[in-house]
Amino acid sequence: MTLDVTDLTKTYSSGDEALRGVSLSVEGNETTAMIGPSGAGKSTFIRCINRLTEPTSGTVTLDGTELTALGDDALREARGDIGMIFQEYNLVERLTVMENVLTGRLSYVSAWQAFRRSFPPEDIRRAYDILDRVGLGDMEDKRADELSGGQRQRVGIARALIQQPKILLVDEPTSSLDPETSNTVMQLLTEIAAERDIPVLINIHEVDLAVEYADRIVGLHDGELVFDGTPSELDDAGFDRVYRGIERPDADTSASTPADSESAAPLDADPGRSLPGEP
Repeated sequence: MTLDVTDLTKTYSSGDEALRGVSLSVEGNETTAMIGPSGAGKSTFIRCINRLTEPTSGTVTLDGTELTALGDDALREARGDIGMIFQEYNLVERLTVMENVLTGRLSYVSAWQAFRRSFPPEDIRRAYDILDRVGLGDMEDKRADELSGGQRQRVGIARALIQQPKILLVDEPTSSLDPETSNTVMQLLTEIAAERDIPVLINIHEVDLAVEYADRIVGLHDGELVFDGTPSELDDAGFDRVYRGIERPDADTSASTPADSESAAPLDADPGRSLPGEP
């Protein structure tokens, strides 16, 4: 499975340019973390892939299907291949955990079945299996509004997985979670990528989590792709490009890693976080 994004731009009616010709490909079972300061265009990029936000120009192709060329009906069907995990969870508070998970199958049942929330036995069995996998096997009957933040996020992951997607798009999954739960969620996402052999693209503010869990890091600054490499390649020069928009062509990009950096300035966009190795 390959996602190809080519020359993606997004200009809002206000004239603000959120994306400026971003091109990116992800494939296999790679976990890719997208980092950058607030307003860099990370969430816009994620949402443009499945056209929750309509791009101004450029193409998005998933497994040979150009999503940006699809009409409404075809796009609705294609979205079944794209699992989306939201920062704010997007759960129906009054529904149970099981009912929320099964909403991931709504596009696969008739309108009458969807209205009655009547799902085939195969979908229900799969939902139980997935809830076990995300650590919620004994909570299927709890209402969503009774759950902690970490539990809600795992319901969101389970809802995306029951779609049997070809890719997972994840928008700031740890922004409202405590450090221990954040690590649990990131580990779960990377394990799922390997187990299901699908790529995971994560928009994330916590750079230390990106460095620890991602196979690849891409950085946006002011709507442009300014870094693409492995976690070990994210050195001081990379941080300057991503968080300051500063190019340092004379820097030795192999000499330091985030753990060696003495400058915490790039992390000003996410106060309270430190890099691995820092106090």
